[in-house]
Amino acid sequence: MSTSSTVDRAFEAALYATTEEALDTGASLIAVDPVADAELVRRGEEFVANAWRRGWQPADVVRIVRRELDDVHLRLVTGLIRAQAPHDRPRGPRWTAQLDALDALGEPGVAPAPRTDRFSHATAVLELYRLLLRLPALEPLDEAVAEAAGAAGSAARDRRPESRMLGRIRALLAKAEATGFPEEAEALTAKAQELMARHSVDEALLAVRTHTATVPGACRIGVEAPYEQTKAVLLDAIADANHCRAVWNEPLGFSTVVGFDADLEAVELLYTSLLVQAGTAMTKAEAAQKAGGRKRTKTFRQSFLAAYAHRVGARLAAAAEGRTSGLSDDLLPVLASRDVAVTERLDRLFPETTTTRLRGASDVAGWEEGARAADNAQVEARRRLG
Repeated sequence: MSTSSTVDRAFEAALYATTEEALDTGASLIAVDPVADAELVRRGEEFVANAWRRGWQPADVVRIVRRELDDVHLRLVTGLIRAQAPHDRPRGPRWTAQLDALDALGEPGVAPAPRTDRFSHATAVLELYRLLLRLPALEPLDEAVAEAAGAAGSAARDRRPESRMLGRIRALLAKAEATGFPEEAEALTAKAQELMARHSVDEALLAVRTHTATVPGACRIGVEAPYEQTKAVLLDAIADANHCRAVWNEPLGFSTVVGFDADLEAVELLYTSLLVQAGTAMTKAEAAQKAGGRKRTKTFRQSFLAAYAHRVGARLAAAAEGRTSGLSDDLLPVLASRDVAVTERLDRLFPETTTTRLRGASDVAGWEEGARAADNAQVEARRRLG
C-alpha cells in the first residue's frame, strides 16, 4: 500500500467526520505506517498554504489554534508554517514579522514537546488538520495593498527600516506598564501618545513630499476572552483616535484594523499597553473592594473594563480633535484625503457590517473604578476630563 493511499484513507476517515471513533480510525491507519510520516507533513504544508489563499495569516492561524486546541497542536502548526514559508512568495514586512514571532514559541523557558506514542501523535495531527480544513475564508489583507501600491512601491516600503520614533514609543509604553506609580505612568503614556501623533503627521508629509503612492493597509489584532466585547470597544476607540477604523469579528476573536502603516503601528502599541494598564488597575480595584468586605464578581470586572474603554475612548477623541485643530491649513487636506482612503478601503473589505450592544456593564462600583482607572491612564497631555 502506498504512503499516499494511507494518508488518503486516514483523511477520509477522520477529517470529514466529527466523531472520536472516526478520529481513532484515521490515527490508527497512520500509526501503523511510519513511511507515511513525510507525506503527512507535506499535506500539512498544503493545508497551511491553502489557509493563506483563503486570507489567513500566520498570526491568525496561531491564534485560532491556541484558542481551539492545545500546546501540542500549537507546536505542530508552527512547524508547518516554518516549513511552508520557503515555498511562499514574499508578502511584506508585517507577514515577515509574524513569521519571526513564531521563534518565541521555541525560546528557553517554553516547555519542550513531550515524548508521545505514534497513535497520540497521529491523533493530534489529524485534530489540527480538521481545524485547518474548516477555516472560513477571510478578507485578503496583503494582496489588496500590493495591487494598489504596485510592486515597486511595495518593495521600497518593505526595505524601509523601522523608524527610531517607534522604538522610543515602545520604550515609553513599556515603562508605563512596569511602573508602580500612576503619575509616572500618566506622564510616560502621554509622551508616547504625543510621539504617535507626531509620527503619523511626519509619515503623511513624507508621502506627499516624496510623491510616494501609499495606500491604507490592514492588520488583525487579537481580541481575546474574557471580556472580549469591552476589549473590542477599547480597540475601536484607539483606532478612531489614530486615523484608523476597526471591525470586530466576534466568532474568530479578532478585529481587523484599517489604516496607514504608521497609524496601525500606533494602534497596536497603544492597545497592548492600555490592556496591561487596565488589567493592573482592575486587580488593584478588586483588592480594595475585597478589603472593604465586598465580593467582586464577573459583572464588576465587565463593568470596570466597559467604563475604562468608554472613558479612554472619550479622552482619545478629545485629544485627536485637539491635535487636528492645531495643524496648519495646508496639512489638513492631506489628512482628510487619507481618512477618505481609509474609509474606502474599509468599505471594500467589509461592504456589510453590523453594530452590537455592549452587554453586562451593570455594576456601579465596577463602572466607577473603571472610569477612575481610565483617568489615571492619561494618554494625552491635556487637562483631565471630568
